[in-house]
Amino acid sequence: MKRVQTFFEEHAFGVCASLAEKLGVATSSIRLFFIYASFFALGSPVVIYLTLALLLKLRREMRRRTVWDY
Repeated sequence: MKRVQTFFEEHAFGVCASLAEKLGVATSSIRLFFIYASFFALGSPVVIYLTLALLLKLRREMRRRTVWDY
């Protein structure tokens, strides 16, 4: 189970983790919310999730690099 959790934390864009950090709730609660919302709303939260993933990726790329990054 730990392997699966580690895989998803590394490869699932970090959207749930960043939302949980900003809201001050557990990451697992945010993940469960997205799963249940996807079932009830027929997949539309998946579009929201992918949009947030794109925005997070752009935010990381737009950060100013330090001297040590080169």
